[in-house]
Order: sequence, then structure tokens, then C-alpha cells
Amino acid sequence: MDKQRAKSAKSTYSQPSWFLRAIPASVTQRWDRWLKRRLPPQKHITLSHRSIFILPSGFGLFWIGLIVLLYLFGTNYQNNLVIGLSLLLASVLNTCIIYSYKNLAGLSFNAVKPPIAYAGDSTPFPIMLTANASNKHTDTTHQQICLQFSHQRHTRLKHMEQQTIATVPFEHPKRGYLNPGRIKVSSHFPLGLCRAWSYVDLDIQHVIFAKPEASDIILTSQVSDNDSQYEHGKLRPGVDDYKGLRAYVPGESLKQVAWKQWAQDKGMLSKEFAEPEGLPVWLNLANSSGKDIEQQLSRLAWQVDKLSQSQQIFGLKLGHTVINQQTGEAHRIACQTAIATYQVYGSINPDFTPSTAQVEAT
Repeated sequence: MDKQRAKSAKSTYSQPSWFLRAIPASVTQRWDRWLKRRLPPQKHITLSHRSIFILPSGFGLFWIGLIVLLYLFGTNYQNNLVIGLSLLLASVLNTCIIYSYKNLAGLSFNAVKPPIAYAGDSTPFPIMLTANASNKHTDTTHQQICLQFSHQRHTRLKHMEQQTIATVPFEHPKRGYLNPGRIKVSSHFPLGLCRAWSYVDLDIQHVIFAKPEASDIILTSQVSDNDSQYEHGKLRPGVDDYKGLRAYVPGESLKQVAWKQWAQDKGMLSKEFAEPEGLPVWLNLANSSGKDIEQQLSRLAWQVDKLSQSQQIFGLKLGHTVINQQTGEAHRIACQTAIATYQVYGSINPDFTPSTAQVEAT
């Protein structure tokens, strides 16, 4: 299948209309409960007659009023031409209703794993849209599709291929687990007389990391400050843990050559191994400075990223939550997830009270 990222997609802000703001909260809650029963959250959703709603737009209401006015005028003055014109306009409206439904019917939605996101930033949620298309005609009938989360910016797809990835933005999320909720799928195609829409809940769950804030890196260990002969948490050449690949140096043992990469025409590369040197070190929330817990977590998140970039081996202690010493991208994600989902229940009194050795951040 042809895959194309929607280059024609445009994002604009959308504010609730005066009509939606005038609806009482009790009515909105009942509507939400009814939608949850009728359109439950699913990982894969295909729109059908059960999930598509159609009503006349503002222009459509004016069109209906014009039809009624022309029909009354024609019957009153017994003018068949005016009556025929009103019936023609009515047939156009009826045709628009059918095409409005066909524009959304058969459209399938799948959530794609979103990228790493930080609190306060715009978070893009990629959605895979699969359209109806025959083998003979690859073009689809889906046009002018708008996607948006509740009270968020919307993305417009002018024309869809058989498979299209649309990025639906979510503005200014807070740290922790985020469920953006239902995606509103709407369209005024073809003539703007009718508005067809639906609600798609793909049961998206995403972790929003704490927003990093630069600070001094404070590492702690269980040795005294006088034990300066240790290079805490550093790596030295060894044979225990696989570290990565590097360029092959002529004269090295052929046992270290990454033959799998060589067979893939990636050149001569050598496997590099390392082992930790000295005693393990920790990042501790209790030692992170800040005016409140959010700033402490933000600075701790920045320290995690900085240490991971320098391939430092470290552990993380958040109250009673402990992540053992490790390095690498998986360890960074685990630490950032723990920081993002950390909740404060009372004061911070960790049991772990090692001595500290402060390292100036570069």
C-alpha cells in the first residue's frame, strides 16, 4: 500500500462555539456517557453508520430556508419554474447528505506510538488512517477531513491516500500519564451544506516526561568523601558488558570484529566492551534543589538526560522507588518514566542517606 505522511495537513486553533458553551454541564455529562456506551475505546476503529452523525451546517440551514421560501413563493403564484428550482435545491441537499456520509464511512483509525514528549510542549499524536480504495483506482473518496482532540488544535487533511499518517496535536500537557481522550473527526465536504462528524477513542496512553531544567548534577555514593581514588560510575575497557561498535583499528584481534555488520556492507567495525569502574552512584530526589517538588523533578529529569548522554552509570532513588544502576537509552526512559509518574504523598524522607559528591554540569 502507498503510504504518505499528510503534507497538506494544516493545524489551526479551535475554540468552543457559543452554542457549546451555552449547553449545561449536566447535558454534556449525559452526552459523554452515551457516547462511551455507543462508541467504546478500541485500538482499531472503522467508521460506519452507527458512529457517523450528520446535521445541516449554518449554510445548510440557510439553504433549507431558501428551499421553503421558493416553494411557498412558487405555489402562491403558481409558478412551476420556481417550484422546480426549489425541488432542484432540495435534491442537491439530499445528495450532499449521501456524499457527506460516504466521505467518512469506511475510514479506519489506528494509533501509532507517539514520540517522547515533555510537559508544557506541544505533543504530536500520529494516527494511521486507512481509506477505502480499490485495486484499480487507488484514489479515495475521503477529502477535507478534520481531526482534533477536545478543545485542541485541529489538523485538516485535504486529500487522503490509501494510507495516511495524520499528526493530531495536544497542547501543554502535564507530566504523568496522559489519555488525550476522543478524537473528533469531522467534514463539511462536498458543498458545506452538511456537517458529518464522529468520535474516535483509540485508548491512547502516553507518559509525559517532566520538563528538564538545567542544574548542577549531584551524584551520591555510600563511601565517604575521603575516598577520592574511585571514579564513581565510570566505564573502563573490559569484557563483561557490551557497550557498542566503533571503527576497526588495523592490528586488532579479528575476534572483536562485528562480522554481521560487515556482511551488511557497513564496513569493518569492532565490538567494544566495558565494565563499571569504582562504586555505584545515585541520583536522589532528596538532594535535588528547587522551590517545589515540580522544580525538583524537572532538574532531576535534566540530570538524567545529561548523564545518559555521557554514558554514565547511575541509579535513581525517588522516595521508596529505586531504579538500579545502569546506562543506555532503556535506562534513561525508565528513569524519566519514574520521574514523570512520581506522586507526592507527604514529605520526602528517603531511607537512603549517602554522602554527596557534586559535579558541575557542563
